[in-house]
Amino acid sequence: MSELSHLSVMSGEVIEFLEPSRGGIYVDATLGGCGHTIEILERGGPETRVIGLDCDADAIERAKERLAPYGDRVTIVRENFGEINSVLSELAPDGVDGIIADIGLSSFQLDDGARGFSFSKEAPLDMRMDKRLELTARELINELEKDELKRIFREYGEERFAGKIAAVICKRRIEKEIETTGELRAIVSETVPPPRHYMKKRIDPATRVFQALRIAVNDELGALKRFLDALPQNLKKGGRVVIISFHSLEDRLVKRAFRVMAADCLCPPRTPGCICGHVKELKLLTRRVVKPTDEEVLENPRSRSAKLRAAERV
Repeated sequence: MSELSHLSVMSGEVIEFLEPSRGGIYVDATLGGCGHTIEILERGGPETRVIGLDCDADAIERAKERLAPYGDRVTIVRENFGEINSVLSELAPDGVDGIIADIGLSSFQLDDGARGFSFSKEAPLDMRMDKRLELTARELINELEKDELKRIFREYGEERFAGKIAAVICKRRIEKEIETTGELRAIVSETVPPPRHYMKKRIDPATRVFQALRIAVNDELGALKRFLDALPQNLKKGGRVVIISFHSLEDRLVKRAFRVMAADCLCPPRTPGCICGHVKELKLLTRRVVKPTDEEVLENPRSRSAKLRAAERV
């Protein structure tokens, strides 16, 4: 495993906003390489506890080994972060003092060519974070109707050539099923026109398509919505949540949810008096998105697209 695999994104900022205290209970909703969990345990002192969630069996095994020195101060649960409500209803029914969620692929998953997340390595089209899931990217590519593929590429990948790519995929799979990352990347590269000479260099044409498929396979946006909905009832008064996202779709959901939960009233402008019955649940700790420093990006290039938002339960 590379040294890069152990770097947690914006760990200093996470601790600054979480402010882990002695005896507090915290949730690392996306355990991954355990970097944020270890920071919380070290900063919070010997009475601090962490509940760690991850749906990836490989991540769970690595976490058990790496967190073994902390004994019963850590409870590890194999579950998607979107199911945080059911997990905490059993393990922390009175709420927790803080929650961190670092959403998206871990470096381990990206570096494991066999998982099919990266088009830079030839592998089966899988893309499941949780191998208990039934549907893989291969089945979506070979079985979905053209219009549904187009919707996935456009909504989840923000791909402007979504319709053209979907049409070519449907034509090619009649001749032979599309089974590997290399085959899919080649189809996308042949389909998307090259950038004009006056345009800035485009990202690899397959980037958005692979992102869209990964989001669809793992229901990532659905999980994020369930996670956000569960925040108020699972945070103690004064408890804090920190969320790190890596693309605009996720950050948009977080931003909107935080704004609604931090609003004093949701009535339309110029409404005489409040009639909506909305109850303010959060206080924003970040009015604007927080991004990694230039120094961190230089040390860990994968952090460059990270966006952090934080809030406190009122």
